[in-house]
Amino acid sequence: MNKATKVFVAGHRGLVGSALTRRLCSDYEVVVRTHAELELEDRAAVSRFYAEVRPDAVVLAAARVGGIHANNTYPADFIGRNLAIQQSVIWGALEAEVPNFLFLGSSCVYPREAAQPIKEEALLTGKPEPTNAPYAIAKIAGMMMCDAIRRQHGLNYFTAMPPNVYGPNDNFDLKNSHVLPALIRKFHDALPDGPVEVWGSGTPKREFMYSDDVADACAFLLSHGGVEGHVNVGTGRSIAIADLAALIQRTVGHKGEIVWNRDMPDGFPEKTMDVTRLHDLGWQESISLEDGVAKAYAWYLENAA
Repeated sequence: MNKATKVFVAGHRGLVGSALTRRLCSDYEVVVRTHAELELEDRAAVSRFYAEVRPDAVVLAAARVGGIHANNTYPADFIGRNLAIQQSVIWGALEAEVPNFLFLGSSCVYPREAAQPIKEEALLTGKPEPTNAPYAIAKIAGMMMCDAIRRQHGLNYFTAMPPNVYGPNDNFDLKNSHVLPALIRKFHDALPDGPVEVWGSGTPKREFMYSDDVADACAFLLSHGGVEGHVNVGTGRSIAIADLAALIQRTVGHKGEIVWNRDMPDGFPEKTMDVTRLHDLGWQESISLEDGVAKAYAWYLENAA
């Protein structure tokens, strides 16, 4: 892959997709389409697009995503719509003879009881976390499709597995967002000292990665020639939700009380990924959680607040 390589980023307006677009533009010719221009669930439309554009590589960052509330409220959408997108975009790429394909997976595909930190080999060794099982199963299907295409056809199709991602263009909707952006908004809305309700007990541990680091790791893997199967992309470090809430509270400058709603589910007790494979390939993250949260809050103030 070189400057003349044409890369289609599907989902370029989203959290990860926008970071990927920014990063890949410096190395490749990047092609994007809005939802109005290309409906990714429409297999015929995607096939026509591939025939017209003839990309050398595709990055699939488009998906129906959300936190625990969204997963519990829209389970059919999370499996059905994501499977439709993956069938159109991944299988369509194979039919169009696209040689390189990077699929964005998710750490939630790993079993709830997986040993920590989670190695790539833990996939399918147990049941997924019930609160996001439909989404996880859809993602697993996409991963298996890429791996099967690689094994059967010899094409460079693989999956990058990020943890909880945050950063510019995040979703700050309180009903459908992930925990970190939801906390940013809650603490900001409660300024200077109003009470803030946080779901669960605060004890679960999560790994967070700034979107620009995820994008840089993906660009590295594409230039490296990909990987067989899937590779964990993360920091290898996690933080308790209670400590994350305290960090965001300090960053925002909120002085009020944190109220823990223990009637709401915790989800995974812990999700920390083993990133030895990625580090051995020669890549490591550069943005700390503290700096990343400060960047994310600054973006929220400028663009969403």
